[in-house]
Amino acid sequence: MAMFQSLPSLHVKHHKNTAEMASVTMPVPAEVIISMSQHIGAPCQPVVKVGDPVKVGQLIGDSQAAVSAPIHSSVSGKIKAIEQVFTPRGAKVEAVVIATDGEQAMDETLKAPEIQSAEDLIAAARACGLVGLGGAGFPTSIKMQGNKNGGIDTLVVNGAECEPYLTSDYRQMIENTDLLLEGIELVLHHLKIEKAIIGIENNKPKAIEKIRAEAEKRGTRLTVRDLKARYPQGAEKVIVYESTGRVIPEGKLPSDVGVIVMNVGTVIKLAHYVQTGIPLISRLVTVDGGAVKEPKNVWVPIGTKIEDIVNFCGGYNGEPAEILFGGPMMGVSCKDDQASILKNNNGILVFNEKEAKMAAETACIRCGRCMHACPVGLNPAGLDRACHAEDREALKKLKVNICMECGCCAYVCPAKRHLVAYNQMGKQMIK
Repeated sequence: MAMFQSLPSLHVKHHKNTAEMASVTMPVPAEVIISMSQHIGAPCQPVVKVGDPVKVGQLIGDSQAAVSAPIHSSVSGKIKAIEQVFTPRGAKVEAVVIATDGEQAMDETLKAPEIQSAEDLIAAARACGLVGLGGAGFPTSIKMQGNKNGGIDTLVVNGAECEPYLTSDYRQMIENTDLLLEGIELVLHHLKIEKAIIGIENNKPKAIEKIRAEAEKRGTRLTVRDLKARYPQGAEKVIVYESTGRVIPEGKLPSDVGVIVMNVGTVIKLAHYVQTGIPLISRLVTVDGGAVKEPKNVWVPIGTKIEDIVNFCGGYNGEPAEILFGGPMMGVSCKDDQASILKNNNGILVFNEKEAKMAAETACIRCGRCMHACPVGLNPAGLDRACHAEDREALKKLKVNICMECGCCAYVCPAKRHLVAYNQMGKQMIK
C-alpha cells in the first residue's frame, strides 16, 4: 500500500465554465467520418461498401478479435468513401465517410435486448459497441468478463472529472441520474457484485446531493463518495484507492483487487441501450477555450468533424492556436479541425495564442518536484535522461510503462521539461 499512503496530487486551476450549461444537441452535419479505430484493441473492418445506403444505428464495422467493439452509423445517408485517415496520435486507420441525407432514419432491426443473465448483459454491451467513455476507450464487454469466475465485489463508478474545463460527465450525472442508477443496478444484479461506489469530486455538490438522494429513494446499493477536488482523482488506480482503499499493484488490473471501474457516461449508455436498443452513436462533449465564441456541452454524432462542432458553437473567436481532444492535462493535440469525434472523446478545447503558449524548456535543475508530484511514484527526471540517452534498459528499470501520462510531472516542473512527451517516447523505444 506504500504507493498511495500519502497520495501525491495537484490543485490544478479549474475552468469549469460550462458546468451549469444544460446539454444541447447539434444538427446532423452534412458528412461524418467514422474511424474504424474507436477503442483500445483491434480496429474494426468496414462491413459496408461505397454507394451503400445506411441508416442510424446500422452496423458499419466489426472485428472478430478478442478485444474489440463493433461500430455503427451515427447518421442516415450513403457511403461516400472508405479511406485512410490519421488519428490525432499519428496512426493511419481506415474510416467510413458518410454523406448524410438529413432524415436520420433508424435501422429497423434495432430492438431492446432481453437481459436475463450476466452473459446477456455482456453480449448487450458488445452489441452496443460500448467502450469506456471517460477517455480510455476500453471495450466494456471485455471489462465485464473479468467477473465470469467471481471475485469482483465492488463496482467503482468514476464521476471525478478532474480535468480542467471538462463538464460533460457532470452534466450527465445531473441530467441522466435515473439512467445512471438504472445502469448501476443492471451491473450489480447481473454480474452479482455486492456494492457500488461512485466517486465524485466535492466541487460538484449538486451531482453529489442529487445522486445520493435518488439512490436512497430507489434503494440502490450505492455509496456516494465525495472526493477532494485534486488532480488526478479520475485516474483509474487513484479513484480505486480513494474509493475503496485498495491498491492496484504494478502490472495488475482493478479486477485483481476485486473491483470493476466504469465511467458515469458508460454506465448511462449501457442502461439506455438496454431500454432502447440504440447503440453508441453519439456522445456528449464539452466545447470550450478562448478561441470558441459560445462554449457548450453538445451531443454530437460519432464521426462529426471538429469544424462542424465549433460552427455550432458560434464559430471561432479569433485565430485558433491549439485544438485538443480532451482536457489540457491529458488531452491530445489535433493537427487541424478536420479531425472527427471518436467514442471516447469527452471534450474539444480550442485555445487562443495566449492560452496555448508554452514556456521555453530549460535544463533540469534536479529539484525533485516531479518525483513528489507523480501519483505512481516514478522518477520523471530520470526517465527524461534515459529517454534522451535512448537507454532502453534504464527506461525499463525506471518503469516507464507504469506512467499513466497524467501530466502532473510536467505541470510542476520549474524548468518546463516536456516530461510526459519523453515518457511517451520512452514507451515506444522499448515496445
